[in-house]
Amino acid sequence: MEVYDVIVVGAGPSGLICAGRAAERGRRVLLLEKSDSLAKKLMISGKGRCNLSNSGDMDKFLSEFSRSGVFLRNAFSRFFNQELCAFFNKLGVGLKTERGGRIFPRSDKAKDVLSALARYIKVSKVTLKLNAEVKGIFIKEGYLEVETQEEKYFGKKTVIATGGLSYPETGCDGFGFRIARKLRHNVIELRPGLVGLATKEDLPKRLRGLSLENVGVSLFEGDKLCQRLFGDMLFTHYGVSGPVILDLSNQAVDLLKEGKAISISINLKPALNSEKLDNRLLREFKSSPNKTLKNIFVELLPRRFIIEFLKYCKIGPDMKANQITRDMRHNLIKGFFDFKLSVERARPIEEAIVTRGGVDTKEIDPKTMESRIVKNLYFVGEVIDVDAKTGGYNLQAAFSTGFVCGDNL
Repeated sequence: MEVYDVIVVGAGPSGLICAGRAAERGRRVLLLEKSDSLAKKLMISGKGRCNLSNSGDMDKFLSEFSRSGVFLRNAFSRFFNQELCAFFNKLGVGLKTERGGRIFPRSDKAKDVLSALARYIKVSKVTLKLNAEVKGIFIKEGYLEVETQEEKYFGKKTVIATGGLSYPETGCDGFGFRIARKLRHNVIELRPGLVGLATKEDLPKRLRGLSLENVGVSLFEGDKLCQRLFGDMLFTHYGVSGPVILDLSNQAVDLLKEGKAISISINLKPALNSEKLDNRLLREFKSSPNKTLKNIFVELLPRRFIIEFLKYCKIGPDMKANQITRDMRHNLIKGFFDFKLSVERARPIEEAIVTRGGVDTKEIDPKTMESRIVKNLYFVGEVIDVDAKTGGYNLQAAFSTGFVCGDNL
């Protein structure tokens, strides 16, 4: 019977760094990956640019996570953003920091990050087996038996790094959750995290592909303001998406699950107040009295958005500036500051950037990532019940849990 010191199931970011670190420390490590290549989800993260981490401090980081995120404090205290940057710099990946503290490879190519991780596990002498889909994990007389379709492997310690349920085409199929349940672990309800929102209105479909930059977006339950964020958003064939929508979506998903009626309100000019905007409109109308609104508004809104915006305000696009009454002008101002869309549902978990929920953090030792239920079984990455907003936080959590686990194996 061939026995490995460590078997890591799943070759995503957390699995790769975990396997590499354990092997670097002299452990005999087997890394099993069900697909034909490494870290497929990493390759599409950040629209292919790979937002690795964020430059924020510990408190900023933890504030971006859901309630269970405090579990990560120990892992972050041992391997945080500075350590991750040093890790990739050592592997030859130059990094840069952009707006909001987001950290990317200088090349803007996720494949450079993946190539570095592939080199890392190779140099560390990890045994890698691709196309090795694990069918089951069993407790056998002091070992954990990991069974694939073709072979059985025995590990003194076994790490589950199989990701969540989002983007199943990248290999995420919920295997880790099924195994956790089978081995008597509590799995917190699985929900989509960082996901697009479908609207009742058809307007987004007509504007699909259009981005609105630096807008304010508020989430409402009836007339109650739930959350307000600023950033960029995107109209899609089903509704709305983009960074600010994704960050609002977690609360939206929970409210929808409770059967609440919710909507979003878009502030198209968050840097202005109503008085300043009114004065600007008056200046524009006075300087071009015979110009049509659709032409005047080219200076105020993206061209594709103008007709839909004026239709929303119930004002004809071919009306001339000198035809606009005071009430019409006030309607326009209200449209700029409170452009409302009704949310019908969230998109499915398969389209979510992250999976919310997962293996209960109460059943995992935060210092080692070892299960408190099954000795020598470990969980790292997205399979754990920790999730955060956009900005590099989720990938840092994957790398931190993976490294700390690998360092302790």
